[in-house]
Amino acid sequence: MTSPCSQTTPSSPAHYLVIPPVLQSPPSLSNLKDHHFSTGNLSVTTPGTPGLESSASSVMNLDLNDSILVHEVDPELDTTHSEDTTAVGQIDDVADEGSRKNLRDHLRRTLSVQREKSDAKRKNDEFLEISSVSPDTTLEEYRPREYFVLTDAGKPVFTSRPDGQDVENLSSIMGIVQALLSVFLDDGDKLRCINAGRLRITFLLRSPLYYVCASSWGEPESVTRSHLEYLHLQILSIVTASQLRRIFERRTNFDLRRLLDGSEPFLFSLLGRMELDLAMATSSLNCLQLDQSLRARVAEALVPTSKMKDTLYIILVARGQVITLVRPKKHSIHPADIHILVNTVYSPSIVNSPASASWIPVCLPKFNPAGFVNAYITFLHRPDTDYKSYQRTTLENNESADITGASHVAENSRGATSRHTTRLIEDSGIGLVCISGGAEFETVRAWCDIVTQKLNDDGSLDTLARAVDSGKTRYFASQLGIPGLRHFVYKSRPHVQITLPAFEEPYDTLDAKRRIVTLYQIVHDAIHAKSGQTGNLKLQYIRTEKEIVMGWITQPFELYVVLSPRLPKAAVINAANAVTRWVKKEEGQLFLRDAPVF
Repeated sequence: MTSPCSQTTPSSPAHYLVIPPVLQSPPSLSNLKDHHFSTGNLSVTTPGTPGLESSASSVMNLDLNDSILVHEVDPELDTTHSEDTTAVGQIDDVADEGSRKNLRDHLRRTLSVQREKSDAKRKNDEFLEISSVSPDTTLEEYRPREYFVLTDAGKPVFTSRPDGQDVENLSSIMGIVQALLSVFLDDGDKLRCINAGRLRITFLLRSPLYYVCASSWGEPESVTRSHLEYLHLQILSIVTASQLRRIFERRTNFDLRRLLDGSEPFLFSLLGRMELDLAMATSSLNCLQLDQSLRARVAEALVPTSKMKDTLYIILVARGQVITLVRPKKHSIHPADIHILVNTVYSPSIVNSPASASWIPVCLPKFNPAGFVNAYITFLHRPDTDYKSYQRTTLENNESADITGASHVAENSRGATSRHTTRLIEDSGIGLVCISGGAEFETVRAWCDIVTQKLNDDGSLDTLARAVDSGKTRYFASQLGIPGLRHFVYKSRPHVQITLPAFEEPYDTLDAKRRIVTLYQIVHDAIHAKSGQTGNLKLQYIRTEKEIVMGWITQPFELYVVLSPRLPKAAVINAANAVTRWVKKEEGQLFLRDAPVF
């Protein structure tokens, strides 16, 4: 249901969630109705969004504080190419003009019939159901997503399938995808996605490359679209947009796999990270929880000297999270570029390298899609062997129970679980990244050695390493002592950063994490109207047989909470307010604030 919301001015945002009197109009949950999952479908309806049935209220556009660390820009928006770009590839090898015309006519008839049925159903039903989202958490519900990258001439570039698996079928898939997209492009149109039961196939066109994702997880279209956008950005970090354009202008049938040879670990690492990384999903930064004075002391040691004139950014990371970031004055960095850097740092080819440091060229697509910068990467600390062994054993024991079902499904899932486990272990290292526009390797290396020695001498590195290895940089929702609270995600909009507790029971298995992350994504998508909804929302509330998930947005923050399904609405409201009070109290440790600049 939808309840009207007053046009509250940004100068007086609602900081606490309350049940207002009848005559008041601020956001309220007092008129919410509980909607339960049926056995097969999630019945959740959002105004203007078929299939999301929940209580919500509209929201106006809010002005954000300009003093932010990083730009908050939707990762789906590409600053390099537009989807309207005309393909330059040839499709003569796929089908002749007669076949293309038949395919085009068939698609038009199919789309026309589907549109008529959809319009009729909207007139007859106030709420629509989405059959692609299910509360069940069996293994088959979360078969690994499949990703494909091909050129607009139909040449394969990358696939998430294991090497050598079903090569003939893969070639057929590439040909069909290229033909479908070409038909729409010929008509001056573009294909965004295909829904086939639980399966959704999403397309992203970034000429000269096409990106495809096939998923049956039930997430909104915007989620898989953002995954494809990140995949595009990771490829651009290896081959710049200008290089791609020049190459395919000269040879439209160029085999890009030769140029990307050896970069597959970066792409597979990214796909594994996107499964559960809510910072990437919210286009924000996830900083390591750390004592404020220790963070400040470490940050001051990272301020570069005047000799390093071409330095752009200096980033210290641990467990895949940012500890601190030092940047030039009046200069910010896009969250997508940070995620690409962090993924690069913790990719197996870098983190497992026997070398003491790596010096690699990397393109930051949101900073400059046409050129490279140099990244000096060194690990100041790696976890002890005993700690790594304990972590590997614990993770494998926790996740082995999830591997059931059909043999081919189990095999794919074991591979995904193994990559997920390995990534968590590798992310334990503390890495120092120095981004430079110049090529003064020796200058950067000498400075990093000095910084490392300084952090060792004052004990900061040892204190930081002990905090990371012991798990003190993580916290759990149960520690907050809020009745019924199971998990939450809090985003500080001025800082463009999120904080969230570590997953615990009942979300301590891989499939349970996937399910709750998918529910977060559904709520986030509805609030921000990312999949074609008629307007943004201020509140979104859904209830399953297993939990309540609520999203709430104000000017200073966004909050997404997961609670026990037995809680009454008043307790849900109290829990949401309690989380915001706790985050406000602990924000010095949870967020990166007042980082030094140079």
